Amino acid sequence: MKFGWIKTTGNDLEERMESVKDALESSIPGIIAEKEEISSVRELGNIKIVSDNLDADVVLINKGEDLEILKSAKLSGKETGVYVVINTKEDEVYATDVSKLDFVDYVVLEGSDWTIIPLENIIADLFSEEIKIVSVVTNVKDAEAAYEILEKGVDGVVLIPKDINEVKDFSKLIERMNSESVKLDYATVTKIEPVGSGDRVCIDTCSMMEMGEGMLIGSYSRGMFLVHSETVENPYVATRPFRVNAGPVHAYILCPENKTKYLSDLKAGDKVLVVNKNGETREAIIGRVKIEKRPLFLVEAEYNGENLRTILQNAETIRLVGEDGKPVSVVDLKVGTKVLIKPDENARHFGMAIKETIIEK
Repeated sequence: MKFGWIKTTGNDLEERMESVKDALESSIPGIIAEKEEISSVRELGNIKIVSDNLDADVVLINKGEDLEILKSAKLSGKETGVYVVINTKEDEVYATDVSKLDFVDYVVLEGSDWTIIPLENIIADLFSEEIKIVSVVTNVKDAEAAYEILEKGVDGVVLIPKDINEVKDFSKLIERMNSESVKLDYATVTKIEPVGSGDRVCIDTCSMMEMGEGMLIGSYSRGMFLVHSETVENPYVATRPFRVNAGPVHAYILCPENKTKYLSDLKAGDKVLVVNKNGETREAIIGRVKIEKRPLFLVEAEYNGENLRTILQNAETIRLVGEDGKPVSVVDLKVGTKVLIKPDENARHFGMAIKETIIEK
């Protein structure tokens, strides 16, 4: 996962704390601050503080300073890092060497006359090391380039922002860099029938979803259905654009990092994956899970000779995504209707994808 930090900027403490507020409001996870600013930063909110002080969350020293400080910090349970300004080849070599020390977690690199080549060299030299490489930039365009260097890119970026709009753009960039893309395809509905009542799960998130977005849900790990969010206007109830009426308690849901969970295991604070009709994804935080007894529909579909199944609430407002990319209500499904699914050759063990033969029926 890519991450980003903000470096405080401004002529006085009040201005620099505005940078911290901007970072907090944009969900930036960390801030590089001066040691005398640490208490002021903590008063504003919960954010990772990176500073040259043992009171910081990440203890960061400059090149040439005593590495014993980091050893002590590591023993006390802190994360550690070294800040290196790259002016010469010697600086580049130092950055590589210090990154291989087992008590250093981050190497933060700033180029005074920055070119992409030193960063490429360091990334290549440290490819198999556990160190997190962080690049200092002054604009979002350079941040994007750093994240993508040599395909692997840096692990993190420190932005020295000009204003709050740049911080917001930086936050969007990090979200886009961390978004997973899933391969969707169409399966053909072969059966739809009511199966009686059962406990179904509504997932209410802390995000607003748009048309074409939903979550991947299914009774089988080898084929999950794109269940549309409740963003579609209808004459019966108001829209709930934060909600996906997902299915019964036993069903799988696709979560970040290609993991699955049972719907019954979800709770407030968990992260789930919101997926659109093009397979683009983003994370969402669950605000509430509602489990209620409702009438259910069995939906069967065929994909490459395999029979896939899921169960959904029998209601007009519950929708899959049809061949034209538009939501289709479960009450309008017919044999022959094509719906979007995520096929998967892997079985699942405690939510992890594994190469194993498992029969699901």
